[in-house]
Amino acid sequence: MKTALVCGAGGFIGNHLVKHLKLEGFWVRGVDLKYPEYAETEADDFVIGDLRDPVVCNAIVDRSFDEVYQLAADMGGAGFVFTGENDADIMHNSALINLNILHQLKENGVGKVFYSSSACMYPEYNQLDPSKPVTAEDSAYPAAPDSEYGWEKLFSERLYFAFNRNYGINVRVARFHNIFGEEGTWTGGREKAPAAMCRKVAESGNDGIIEMWGDGEQTRSFLHVNECLEAMRRFMDNDYIGPINIGSEEMVSINQLAAMVMEIASKPLMIKHISGPTGVKGRNSDNTRIREKLGWAPNMSLRAGLERTYPWIAEQVKVAAVES
Repeated sequence: MKTALVCGAGGFIGNHLVKHLKLEGFWVRGVDLKYPEYAETEADDFVIGDLRDPVVCNAIVDRSFDEVYQLAADMGGAGFVFTGENDADIMHNSALINLNILHQLKENGVGKVFYSSSACMYPEYNQLDPSKPVTAEDSAYPAAPDSEYGWEKLFSERLYFAFNRNYGINVRVARFHNIFGEEGTWTGGREKAPAAMCRKVAESGNDGIIEMWGDGEQTRSFLHVNECLEAMRRFMDNDYIGPINIGSEEMVSINQLAAMVMEIASKPLMIKHISGPTGVKGRNSDNTRIREKLGWAPNMSLRAGLERTYPWIAEQVKVAAVES
């Protein structure tokens, strides 16, 4: 039986990944500061531990796992990443996790290790035109991310590639582009745009108003978690080490995202644009390389993903209202 370690298994993508690996027949150990919030973990062994602590990392990497997935990070949506108030914690906590994990993998050996970087590491100067953002993997330099979160991701990418060169660790580095879906964070300030829009629409009356940061003309692409998992597994089974984008090429404005959610919910609401953190003007996944290397690319439409996600978030909103 193959063995896998999922770091960040209490998080949104991590918990979905554990389920996916179990279906494939893996023995899975998960580790996180917390258990999954919206579903029971299916991990064979789940460790509550802080990966910033090298003692914890030493304890969980007690064998040469066939596959390690390093998803653990101090992260969130625009309301967490772009305020500037969390910069020191974001850089310190995430870098420390990666340094500790790689040290233990070097000591104990590993078949392959997957690292989840982010599209936030791409230069701000290539994302000023909302209609023509540039995110080809080789466009990362000269480096100029728009947030400390992006700078830490860029540093950690280089860290994984350095451990590959110097110690022979078989790495896979992927850059996630706005992954969303059921059982993800939908409130509290760390949620991403799709979840935030679904929550706002679900909370509003049929003739209400929702608030949106900025003018809504900033563009993004969003990838459903099921497509993300498929990309991860195909990448791990491939010899290419990365970096590679994992995202959708279906770019929409945030106004269009909101309109799509309203249509799914059958709620024709008004939008009130307010000041707030918005990130870069435009971002979209360039999937040229993933097609070349994996012979595959995500193809689920944004609407299809939202049609799965909105009912789940609407139910969470309903439950929260009853409990309050």
